[in-house]
Amino acid sequence: MKKAELFLLIAVVICFIIGIYFYPQMPEQMASHWNAQGNVDDYMSRFWGVFLMPFVFIGLALLFIIIPRIDPLKKNIESFRKYYDGFIILFFIFMLLVYMQTILWNLGTEISPNVAFPILMGFLFFYMGILLENTKRNWFIGIKTPWTLSSENVWNKTHKLGSKMFKIAGIIAFVGFLFQKYATYFILVPVLFVAIYTVVYSYVEYQKEKK
Repeated sequence: MKKAELFLLIAVVICFIIGIYFYPQMPEQMASHWNAQGNVDDYMSRFWGVFLMPFVFIGLALLFIIIPRIDPLKKNIESFRKYYDGFIILFFIFMLLVYMQTILWNLGTEISPNVAFPILMGFLFFYMGILLENTKRNWFIGIKTPWTLSSENVWNKTHKLGSKMFKIAGIIAFVGFLFQKYATYFILVPVLFVAIYTVVYSYVEYQKEKK
């Protein structure tokens, strides 16, 4: 078992321990969702408010463990495995912190998601940029379009550009915590732009290659 996979199992156990410990202290209806202004706009029952995230952890852990084993191009994944493992660890730390923000809010310690999320997403997007610049062609990880999957050259060009753009998106998202009222837009607008632009870019580059 690889270190990152062991970390996943530990993270799942920690998540359940946190849930079991705080369950008796939670209200019957837990705040579970916040709108763009950082105000609570949805609630869950205590059971699902506490244990939905641990169950999600199990599903995600299994997914991250399975992907490198079932990808037809798994040899390529092995070539950037340390960056993939780094992303797994960072992503689960991110999810644990999001979970703790929910728990603390319902305990009365109201840490605004418009402060916490821009910082956390900023780090996550920036590392995604690092991951993208090191990925090799595969079916699960990276900017997967019909054109990147059909051409090694288009894959490399698209991921080189996507890497830079995700790092910039991460910096912009991070700055969002200074503008809490607009924090959601600092997170969503850049990453949506990157997603759309890189898809179009991969198509254009593929058409150039065909000529």
